[in-house]
Amino acid sequence: MGPRMTRKTESRIPLDDLLVFHEVTRSLTSSFDLDTILRTIIEHMERFIEAELWTLLMLDETGKELYYAIAAGKGDVPLQGLRMKVGEGVAGWVVEHGETLLVPEAGDDPRVAQEHGAQPNTVRSVIALPLRGRKGTHGAIEIFNPRADQLTDYTIAFLHILADHAAIAIENARDVACIQQLTITDDCTTLYNARYLYEVLSRELEQSGQQGLPVSMAFLDLDHFKMVNDAHGHLVGSELLGRVGLRLLELTRKQDWCFRYGGDEFVVLMPETGEDEAMALSTKLLRGLMDTEFNMKNGQKLWVSASVGVATAPIDDTTVHGVIGVADMRMYAVKARGRGAVRGA
Repeated sequence: MGPRMTRKTESRIPLDDLLVFHEVTRSLTSSFDLDTILRTIIEHMERFIEAELWTLLMLDETGKELYYAIAAGKGDVPLQGLRMKVGEGVAGWVVEHGETLLVPEAGDDPRVAQEHGAQPNTVRSVIALPLRGRKGTHGAIEIFNPRADQLTDYTIAFLHILADHAAIAIENARDVACIQQLTITDDCTTLYNARYLYEVLSRELEQSGQQGLPVSMAFLDLDHFKMVNDAHGHLVGSELLGRVGLRLLELTRKQDWCFRYGGDEFVVLMPETGEDEAMALSTKLLRGLMDTEFNMKNGQKLWVSASVGVATAPIDDTTVHGVIGVADMRMYAVKARGRGAVRGA
């Protein structure tokens, strides 16, 4: 009789959990929109573990603070606008240390009292996991008052897997956003480029036609800019273009769009703005630009002048090329008459 065969005992992941894992990874990789990804994370966390409240906080890199991006669960917890410093509260501790934190008895942990996500006196237990990717920790997920029988090593391990995949999805979304931003901005001025102007103007004209609202454009060409390059060199010329771009952002309204069209040409797009208002705004813009003293890195002080043509849809035209063409033609008419002025209809 041969050797007796023994049956190996295998630890298998339940099929339901594998399906959750498959679905969440598919959902996270099917979108590069950050808000969609964050909502997907919370939705799948809700399905996997029963709790009273879930919050997802993202790290604001500039201020080293966390802000509440998503919340779900019982009760109406006002979280919008609330921020938490890194190191503060449960989520702040998790982001600072990059480690998962389990608080089975909330009353014994002073970090719970610093929480905004739930009233401290209603918190019995907390699980907090870092959203840690290849490029660092991007935020944290908090699960308040999970069911006691779910606080197992298996549950925590599975949550780690979900959080790790979520962090990768967040990084991918941010990388895509950076690439998209690079394709629509001008390197020299950081303003939007001409390619993006055509996209935005097309959208604004379509909306203008649907709502019956005007949209105006100011086409600016800096006067005698070649003289700057000839007298001071192209490095100074490029620096001046960058400073002009920043000044245009300061002089225009929040709802306006600023573009570098090419060379020393700029465009300001003014949504929901008629021809009279556009002329007044463009005149004020030109005056502000011409009154600006640009202090260059080499210590020189430079000033600029510009010729400006203004066009308004639907009065002048209703097509992208038509509106740009009218504004461009009027800008050249200003140059022919001496420069440093604004011309409309």
